[in-house]
Amino acid sequence: MTATAMKKEMDTVSVENSKTWQKVCSKADLVEFSGVAAWLDNVEPPAQVAIFYLPGHGNELYALDHHDPFSNANVIARGIVGDLKGAPVVASPIYKQHFRLEDGQCLEDEDVKLRTWKVEFKGDEVWIEG
Repeated sequence: MTATAMKKEMDTVSVENSKTWQKVCSKADLVEFSGVAAWLDNVEPPAQVAIFYLPGHGNELYALDHHDPFSNANVIARGIVGDLKGAPVVASPIYKQHFRLEDGQCLEDEDVKLRTWKVEFKGDEVWIEG
């Protein structure tokens, strides 16, 4: 087994229901009250995910699809993080639709919802379930 294969194997943890957790970055890679994009290769098909770090909130980490369905571009992590009616949201940087970080729901169009991902800190590492 190569060193790269061993590292990849160590960065992915299997769980009982065949989903796996993948380490995507460290806490130091995150920007407070902002988003970063990550690549999940433990899902089929592989996916781009937007991770948001909101220290001091009840849930500090959120993960949504990085793909904006309105502009058809992978830009959600570059959106502006804010609060609408007490809910943390991200505004798409292209056409400015707001998506709730908790459930991915678009506030301007109830028929549109981004996929959300379970995300958590394990020590100083950020892990996402795929």
